[in-house]
Amino acid sequence: MTRRQLLEIAAIGGAASALAQTPAPAFTLPKLPYAYDALEPYIDAQTMQIHHDKHHQAYVDNLNKAVAGYPKLAAMKVEDLIKQLDTMPEAVRTQVRNQGGGHANHSFFWEVLGPAKDSKPSAALRKAIDAGFSSQSQFEDRLKAAAAGVFGSGWAWLSLDDKNGLVLDFSPNQDSPWMKNRRPLLGIDVWEHAYYLKYQNRRVEYLGAILKVLNWDFISSRYKDLMG
Repeated sequence: MTRRQLLEIAAIGGAASALAQTPAPAFTLPKLPYAYDALEPYIDAQTMQIHHDKHHQAYVDNLNKAVAGYPKLAAMKVEDLIKQLDTMPEAVRTQVRNQGGGHANHSFFWEVLGPAKDSKPSAALRKAIDAGFSSQSQFEDRLKAAAAGVFGSGWAWLSLDDKNGLVLDFSPNQDSPWMKNRRPLLGIDVWEHAYYLKYQNRRVEYLGAILKVLNWDFISSRYKDLMG
């Protein structure tokens, strides 16, 4: 065996050793639970691919960079990070808020959506919606109004408060109900990247469309689990 071959083998071995020692990222991009085009014609495939593969991946990457020097933070669930935002080290608090919030919000958002079908709230959730908003149609009108009223970028949410009451509100940027000690049931992304390719500046049209692809089976199941 020549000296050159020995050097090449050593280099390969060193690279393999380095790879083996590289820790896995603390946070990873969840797989989209349906095909990119599954929400057509309401949400287009190109938007879904860019939104998931590019925007969400960026939040994950930046969150991993932010917590790289904090093993205890890297070991936490992202929801716990943003729920305990006030306890985060000042050096990373803003990044955890923005990048952690973006990761948590989008991971939840993909589950809230699903292929269009005749999905309805469960009887228990429908009863709570009727009690809080008079009817399903009035709830949807108020949800759209909350989402349309977000100035700039943000989210509209249906959440449970600490007394298990339904709360409809909105948050700026990548803030989350978890930051207010609320547990989200439904979230709608109203950042422009969520709809601009198909709807341009017509946010209200996008909101009407996204109601067609809400996954009420998931939302109802979550409501049941959170209510215990």
